[in-house]
Amino acid sequence: MEKVAYFDNAATTFPKPECVYNFTDQFYRECGVNVGRGQHKLASRASALVQETRELLLELFHCPAKKVVFTHTATEAINLILRGLPINDNYTVYISPFEHNAVTRVLYHLQSMYDIQVETLCFDKVTMTYDIARIRNQFAEKKPNWMVVSHASNVCGVVSPIKELCHLSKEFGAINIVDMCQTAGLVDTDLSGEDIDFAVFAGHKTLYSPLGVAGVVSSFAIKPQPLLFGGTGVESANQALPESVPERYEVASPDIAAIAGLNASLKWIKETGIQNIYEKEQENFKRLVELLSRYENIRIIDTIDAESIGVVSCLFDGYGSDNIGQILSEQNVAVRTGLHCAPTAHKFIGTFPAGTVRFSVSYFNTDEDFDVLEAALDYIELNS
Repeated sequence: MEKVAYFDNAATTFPKPECVYNFTDQFYRECGVNVGRGQHKLASRASALVQETRELLLELFHCPAKKVVFTHTATEAINLILRGLPINDNYTVYISPFEHNAVTRVLYHLQSMYDIQVETLCFDKVTMTYDIARIRNQFAEKKPNWMVVSHASNVCGVVSPIKELCHLSKEFGAINIVDMCQTAGLVDTDLSGEDIDFAVFAGHKTLYSPLGVAGVVSSFAIKPQPLLFGGTGVESANQALPESVPERYEVASPDIAAIAGLNASLKWIKETGIQNIYEKEQENFKRLVELLSRYENIRIIDTIDAESIGVVSCLFDGYGSDNIGQILSEQNVAVRTGLHCAPTAHKFIGTFPAGTVRFSVSYFNTDEDFDVLEAALDYIELNS
């Protein structure tokens, strides 16, 4: 198969570290059994792997006293939180301008049942930074019950100052939910404090694991109602779900292969060093921006000097984003086009409804990837 230059890492990082492929295959062949559904050695080994993976995550996030609940997707994790927390009419929920449909569609659903207000945090489009002074005024005028913030935008890569935002909203009594799908394993983040109530991660993005595992990191001092009901492998005689965490929220069979892959990727992140991974991605990000900037027919959605992960959205003169995506695919370049499941973000940056062409790098982009991309961009410029 002809090699594809992969610049769609904001959707799913690819390739993964070699150890992820090897360990996932090995573990699933040797111990591909269910967790907590038997007293035999294989079930015990699978359970031990899951527990070790929780501990590796808590070590990564510097919060050994907190707990990890695994879900199959980050969307499921967000639903667990937003649909499980207590809510009433007249609640005010603050969100960033860059939220994904995994958040906004759940809030839209809740608005169909409750008279709640969804407000957008003040953001300076000129500097591409949050306006903390105005946000404080927002909170003083309308007290936040919840605040939901993406740690980094999947459209333009801007990183939110979650520590500052969550500390401020806590002064007003908010419950804080942070979507870390684009940053977990990439941006070193300390979750040991009490300002962030729930942090959501997705294994298949910057944690470099397979699809099929995600979850929530929390103290669970606030316990959402369960999203799903069913077998947990414990307290089977009781028709009520267990009260203990994570068992209360981990209904049915986990994807043991995906968790094995996450276990391997977390060990790779620990061995490689999260700061080294971040610096390598930033090198590839700068190289990408420099390459795209050479072409007069490409307009980059500029994030100015704001902190940003390796995500760049662009517009091409004379072409819709989907057309460019098809042309790049024919030239063996993988990107994401359209609205990226984040129409709110595109409305905010002025690229709705057509969307953009999104390029996103990872630790593993190579010289060959950039050579293939440059040849494809030359081809588009020549034929414009």
